[in-house]
Amino acid sequence: MTIDLTFTEYTPEDLKKAFIKLYGGSAAAVNTYSSPARINIIGEHIDYNGGKVFPASINRYLYIAIRKRTDSKVLYNDVRFPGSYEFDINQNFVYDKANDYANYLNGILQQLKERGFKFSCGFEILMASNIPAGGGISSSSALECGFAYAVIDTFGFNLDRIEIAKLGQMSEHNFMNVKCGIMDQFIIATGKKNYAELLDCNTLEYEYVPLELGDYRFVVMNTNKVRKLADSKYNERRGQCEQALKILQDNGVKIGALCELTPADWEKHSYLVSDPILNKRAKHCIAENQRVIDAAATLKAGNLKKLGQLLNASHKSLKEDYEVTGIELDTLAETAQNQDGCLGARMTGAGFGGCAIALVHKDKIDTFIEKVQTEYEKVIGYKAGFFQCETGDGVKKL
Repeated sequence: MTIDLTFTEYTPEDLKKAFIKLYGGSAAAVNTYSSPARINIIGEHIDYNGGKVFPASINRYLYIAIRKRTDSKVLYNDVRFPGSYEFDINQNFVYDKANDYANYLNGILQQLKERGFKFSCGFEILMASNIPAGGGISSSSALECGFAYAVIDTFGFNLDRIEIAKLGQMSEHNFMNVKCGIMDQFIIATGKKNYAELLDCNTLEYEYVPLELGDYRFVVMNTNKVRKLADSKYNERRGQCEQALKILQDNGVKIGALCELTPADWEKHSYLVSDPILNKRAKHCIAENQRVIDAAATLKAGNLKKLGQLLNASHKSLKEDYEVTGIELDTLAETAQNQDGCLGARMTGAGFGGCAIALVHKDKIDTFIEKVQTEYEKVIGYKAGFFQCETGDGVKKL
């Protein structure tokens, strides 16, 4: 059976050839970089609530080719998205809707300039992505971090990987006006093949946990419903969590973030948050944080069946308490949960479309995809996209 990837594959070699065809000149001065997509195994919508998350970078990449220019021009092109963008490195970069994906790149440049980094010249960029855009596995963060790493390496700026993650996050906050957490940028900047990362989003302390799945694989299931983070109810959910936190703090609960509470603490204090919507939002965050801690311990113990149960519980909470799933994600996750060979499934990412993941026995993957696809198309009216994935490295020079 052919697995429908729903996008064309590009290689770094293809990109370099296309770069020279577009810009001319010598290939010797062109450097290429890769930036991965990510899945979050568990721990959704708690990175901005001081919670722990459990992501892994995967072997789907955005590739960036870059070369310095002799003038101050900055040129952006992408093999998938139409339109060329031209700027001047000495200008003050501001958000402009007409600039589309270039805003993500300009946001990084503006952050670097505000930190005092000086550019000696302009540069030209060509990009190609094998990551579904708007698919919930962090195409925008791969773009930010990959571009940041390429520019920093090309111009010899001294910034470590954690600073690159912060750069991506601050670009979203200050330039795109999306108050995202740091998880996506962090795993893309620091990820390592064969490992997941247990990351505390409050302290940025992290631990590599071996991702040993034996005969099981993660299958990414793309709803093919495009949703942009900035257009979703992400900021609304974040605001609701902030309200719940303030209520608890105003009533004497000494915490700096919701996820500092354990489920037992929440049992004691939940009555303080009397608004039913705010109560549900807080309940999800606190329970989900505990599921992350349990999942890391479960994986270390090699208990994949228990991991699958935690995935299912996470999806239920995201559907009922946080209300960020929708019919597309629910159809994928719940159909997947009922298939032979599937240990568990859940939405991953911000929700409202995007992707879900399932933990499936390698010998059952083809049948699994066929059955979930049939049900999805019957309910939703169009096909989902599927691919199995393995772990991959974080941003790097090729």
